Amino acid sequence: MTPGTVLAVVGPTAAGKSALSIALAHALDGEVVNADSMQLYRGLDIGTAKLTVAERDGVPHHLLDIWEVTEPASVAEYQALARAAVDDILARGRVPLLVGGSGLYVRAVLEQFEFPGTDPALRARLENELATVGPAPLYARLREADPVAAAGILPGNGRRIVRALEVIELTGAPFTAALPEPTPYYPAVQVGVDLDTARLDERIAVRVDRMWADGLVAETRRLVERGLPEGRTASRALGYQQVLRMLSGELTETEARDDTVRATRRFVRRQRSWFRRDPRIHWLDSAEPTLVEDALRILRDAAR
Repeated sequence: MTPGTVLAVVGPTAAGKSALSIALAHALDGEVVNADSMQLYRGLDIGTAKLTVAERDGVPHHLLDIWEVTEPASVAEYQALARAAVDDILARGRVPLLVGGSGLYVRAVLEQFEFPGTDPALRARLENELATVGPAPLYARLREADPVAAAGILPGNGRRIVRALEVIELTGAPFTAALPEPTPYYPAVQVGVDLDTARLDERIAVRVDRMWADGLVAETRRLVERGLPEGRTASRALGYQQVLRMLSGELTETEARDDTVRATRRFVRRQRSWFRRDPRIHWLDSAEPTLVEDALRILRDAAR
């Protein structure tokens, strides 16, 4: 692998990114930089399938557990922290592996990516409007102002709708115009892992069952004591948002489990849509027994 290159391992939830990244880190003398937006939160362990220390198998992992559950996500802050971690790994002569399924976070590290500013008064006005009338009117406004941005945001995701409208008002341009054309910040090789839909759907169901068996409900109860319901970002994490609704009496436990499976499958479709638009990603089937060898071959070919 060419010195100074970042290896990104991307793809949808439950497709096998973590297992591949551990194998590649051992083969390449590498260290993992987390690019899963919900694994940045302390205590969101079971529901995010965060690797335990034992499962990391001696591979150093960076940017896990850096925020409290009450803190809102900041891609700009993440960008600075992730680039500092990547630069430190490179300076020590090791290989940084950027691993995760949060597409915007991956782009923020690998590409020249400046984030539009924010206006506290404007943000407060939009958030007050959201609290008063709900997301539907704001989403309708976004769809009229920027149909492309609206198509990529769920109608119920008030936080992202507010941010898109804020950027539109601040810049006078569509929110999608704030996303620059890809210009590399680091030389990088991107490997995508996926499975056929039926197989991945089944894997998601099994994963959710395991989350429940491993104590997701008890973990969520503990996080409630630390302010999870007030966390604008962390409270929306898949699994946790459903358990919170269960704890409030809105869902039964069976309904919460089933909704987590459905919501995760929908999320996987959106992840695929994001990543599949990028022709620079080399896609591999994680069910293939030669997965690790195929990924290493891609790296060798890229270095020629």
